[in-house]
Amino acid sequence: MRDARRSLTAALTVLLLAGCSGGEPQPPPAKPAYDLPAREVRPDETALHLPTALNGETEFSLIGLAAGLPSLTGSHTEFDAKGQFVRIRLVVTGKGVSGILFDTRRQQLLTDSGAVIAVDNQAMTIKRQPDKFELGRGVRVEFDLYFDLPKEAKPLVLRAFGGPTLTDMKNVTGTDIKLG
Repeated sequence: MRDARRSLTAALTVLLLAGCSGGEPQPPPAKPAYDLPAREVRPDETALHLPTALNGETEFSLIGLAAGLPSLTGSHTEFDAKGQFVRIRLVVTGKGVSGILFDTRRQQLLTDSGAVIAVDNQAMTIKRQPDKFELGRGVRVEFDLYFDLPKEAKPLVLRAFGGPTLTDMKNVTGTDIKLG
């Protein structure tokens, strides 16, 4: 009888202690984050608040959009659009174990009519935006992409290409990121 009481007491103690473990599960502690200062959006631009997208080992964060720009001014020239310039401000981050050669000119813009528009090389040069660069692990690079769309076209999707990876050496398909 004494052994039965001890077993019962031990079992009740375990149940009581399990019941006193704090009730609801606690959320995991927040991961430390860098405090990056907020910056004003450029006068002709709309801030984008989109989730990040991943293509291969490259993370894309689209942060700004300007459409309907009739011309661009660089340090040496003013350049008129054939239709309208669209500028996308983005941040790319290397997420892989090694670096990749990132090609800004490979990115594409899809319009409401289904057209696929390549980056405008002359606009990128006039605005002194990068062409190709080594994107290392954990490296973040922020820049603009310029496209020349027909005047009536609406930009809908950025087709983003992060670069070759060990499992996708050609990075053929890209990742579609809706602009709104």
